[in-house]
Amino acid sequence: MKTFLLLLILSTSFSWASNCIEQRNERGELSWIHCPKKEVTLFPATLDQREILWSLPKGRAPRGGWPVVILSQGSWFPVEFSRPSGLPLGGFNEVRLIQALLDQGFAVIAPRATMHVGWVTNIPHGDYKKRADYKVIAEVLERIKTGFWGPLNPTALFATGISSGGYHTSRLALSFPGRWKAIAIQSASYARCLGPLCLMPRSVPRSHPPTLFLHGARDLTVPLYTAQQFHALLKDHGVPTEMVINPDMGHGWIEEAPEAIVGWFKDHL
Repeated sequence: MKTFLLLLILSTSFSWASNCIEQRNERGELSWIHCPKKEVTLFPATLDQREILWSLPKGRAPRGGWPVVILSQGSWFPVEFSRPSGLPLGGFNEVRLIQALLDQGFAVIAPRATMHVGWVTNIPHGDYKKRADYKVIAEVLERIKTGFWGPLNPTALFATGISSGGYHTSRLALSFPGRWKAIAIQSASYARCLGPLCLMPRSVPRSHPPTLFLHGARDLTVPLYTAQQFHALLKDHGVPTEMVINPDMGHGWIEEAPEAIVGWFKDHL
């Protein structure tokens, strides 16, 4: 009897969608998304120590393995695979994105930034390839090849992130050239930009991956024009690129992000 009651409570409180569990409030509104995850610490007990969260889609992997998305956190806002609605900076849309990626057959790997604060890509750092951020991503990519995370496809890599993680996504395209099928940059711009301080290079490498930009028109932290400048630069150099602008959103994950990013990545598989 107790088992039956427990199943009844669960069935009325949650609905299953692939890997993730959706929780709804008494009005039937989506109030929480829980996606399964695993966690490991790279380089423990060193200055480079870093936590990595990851999750694989449900079911049998396709031949060659699951395509992979590297998801980079924003400043002070580590990626979580379980979030309630109503969070600032569109935080709930981030877990909606994770759910959508898993549902569409993408594995998600989310490295945490140093001290959970942010990535060094757009602050003075000297040679990026000598920084811990580079070391961590290089290790993540190496472990994709060795099968540490599960049956993943090392030739089907994608990257996305928000704010500091958006700049870091641009940095990944530059520092690991030729590795990415496509990237998506939310509320950020070129790797070396920092908010309104944004000087574009004259050109981009031929290997630069197709790039989707997502931005809020009311973003005062990272002004929209900085992303538009990068978008125009890529377009001028023949790199496939698109931009999705939410007219009412400030700085944060926009409502359109899950569908737009998943669609962009699927178009470039």
